[in-house]
Amino acid sequence: MAEKLRYSDEELQEFKNIINEKLRLARRDFNSMMQQLMNADGNGVEDTSPTYKALEEGSTSQSKEEIAQMANRQQKFIQGLEAALVRIENKTYGIDRITGQLIPKERLRIVPHATLSVESKNARKK
Repeated sequence: MAEKLRYSDEELQEFKNIINEKLRLARRDFNSMMQQLMNADGNGVEDTSPTYKALEEGSTSQSKEEIAQMANRQQKFIQGLEAALVRIENKTYGIDRITGQLIPKERLRIVPHATLSVESKNARKK
C-alpha cells in the first residue's frame, strides 16, 4: 500500500474541530489575562491608593509581569492555532515540514499546531 501523503478531508475536519475548541479556550484565557492587566474588572482603588507595604507592591508588580508573560505565550499559542487552521484549508496540515511525512494523529490531537514530528523535533535539537 502506498504511503499516505496527507490527511483525508474527514480527518482534517476532526483536527479543525479540535483546533477551534482549543482556540476558543485560548482566546477566553487571553482576554481574562488582559482584563487582569488592565484592571478592567473593578472600580477599586488598588492601583491608586497609597500603600505603605513595599512587599505587597513588589508582589503586585511581579504578579503583573507574570500575567504579561503568560498573556504573551497565550497570544503566540493562538497564532499557532490560527496558522494550523490555514494549513487545514490548504490541505497541508499534519505534514512534517522537515521530512514531508505525516505527523502521527496522536501528536496532532495533543499539540494541534505542531509542524514537526517528535523525531524531527528531537533531531533538530541535536
